[in-house]
Order: sequence, then structure tokens, then C-alpha cells
Amino acid sequence: MPETDTLPRLLRNAPDSAEFGKLRKRIIRETRAALQDYGMVTPGARWLVCLSGGKDSYTLLAALTELQWRGLLPVELLACNLDQGQPGFPATVLPDFLSEHEIPHRIEYQDTYSIVTAKVPQGRTYCALCSRLRRGILYRIAREEGCSAVVLGHHRDDILETFFMNLFHGGRLATMPPKLVNEEGDLLVLRPLAHVAEADCARFARAMNYPVIPCDLCGSQDGLQRMQVKKLLDEWETRSPGRRQVMFRALMNARPSHLLDRGLFDFAALAPKDGI
Repeated sequence: MPETDTLPRLLRNAPDSAEFGKLRKRIIRETRAALQDYGMVTPGARWLVCLSGGKDSYTLLAALTELQWRGLLPVELLACNLDQGQPGFPATVLPDFLSEHEIPHRIEYQDTYSIVTAKVPQGRTYCALCSRLRRGILYRIAREEGCSAVVLGHHRDDILETFFMNLFHGGRLATMPPKLVNEEGDLLVLRPLAHVAEADCARFARAMNYPVIPCDLCGSQDGLQRMQVKKLLDEWETRSPGRRQVMFRALMNARPSHLLDRGLFDFAALAPKDGI
């Protein structure tokens, strides 16, 4: 019996090409590496996998489903979509998709769109308030469903962009960590795609013909800081292919003694050895 006949429904009908096979194996390898490198997995845990309908969250769900099917991810997965009441949002796409592919799921409706558009002045970015409201709702759902972790589809490029946004606009060296504990201290927030390139997510979701839903709320606003940073990184990558991966490796190779943060390194105690 061909392997594709025994795969979960979400993973069937994959292109039978060497190029796609390499892409799929790379995504699985990099996802598994993040899970292991950052100690994300507790056997028997229940995870709330957040599905927005974008290419990244589809890739996340597919990668976790395959790892689970292969016996390499001993956790229970519950997909969750938060319908935020955005005008024109195709509300039936994700419920139909998840049901058709036999994915355990929960669909939650909360009209955060009206709150965000009412509170954010014209011309300002909606992202910060929208994200805060969405995260609070997802935490509540995770608790109601007995989940120990909220799992997000942020990828390598999201992490790099956030680093440069903090560098240019926030005055700090910080980014999205692959694993953290929420402020209340009762839930993990995980990003298993931390090593996966955005371009690979796009190629994978397109090849699998997943019904990608764009986020028109943020995408309708020009001049966002993140879009400016993305454009800058694109230009660097064009001039020097592989630049993104080099910069990403730098985030995993920090040297506190060669920075200026006195909270991370005791410069006052630094002195040459006696007799030299």
C-alpha cells in the first residue's frame, strides 16, 4: 500500500515530485529541530494549534500532523480558528476544511474587528491591539479545552523582522522566542516553525492547494513598520542570497561580553589576571 494512502487526510494529494519531497522533508526536519532544541514537547500534552487560514498556519498544522502521525510528536492537537468578525471573512472555509480533513477543531467567534477599528485612530496600525485581543481569547480557549500550550505559526522571517523592528523602533535586542510562558504563568506559547523560511511555507501551502485566507485588516494599511522591515530584508537577500539565514544564526549565537548590557555581563568585575 502506498504511504500516501495511509497518511492523514490533511497530508494526502501531495505532489509526487522530487522538488516537493525535498521541501516537505526540509520543513519537517526544521520543525522537529525546533521542537527538540527548545524543549517544547511534554508527552501526553494537549496543544491548541492556532489556524488563521494563512499559509504559515496551514504549514504548521500539516507539519505537526505529520510528526504526530510518524510517532515523533506524542501530544494531542486541537486546531482552533478565531473568527474576529472582519467584514468579508469567509467564515465557512476553515470549518469545512477542518471537518473534511478530519482535524479535531474549535471555531470561536468574537467581534474584535469592531473594537479595533473603534479604538485605533485613522491611519494607525491595528496590529498591536488586534494581536493583544486575539491572544487573550486564545489563552481563554486553551484553558477551557485543557491545553497546556498555545501553538503559533510564526516562522524564521517573522522572528527576524521582529528583531529588526525592536532594534530600529524599540531600542532593544529582542524578538519572538520559540518558547515562552505567558504572563499569567499557566500556559506555554510555542513557535515550532522558528527555523522554517516564509518562502517554504508559501511554496508548501500553494503546492498542497490549501485554501489560504489573506488578512485584509492589516494588509490594507500601507507603510507599516513590519512591511518596511520586510522590504529591507528582501533587498538584502536579493543582493546577497542567504543573508537571512546568516542573520538568523546570529540570534542563536549571542555573546553578552561583546555587547553593552550590564545586566547580562558583569563588566565591572572584568580585570586581567594577577601577574600579567
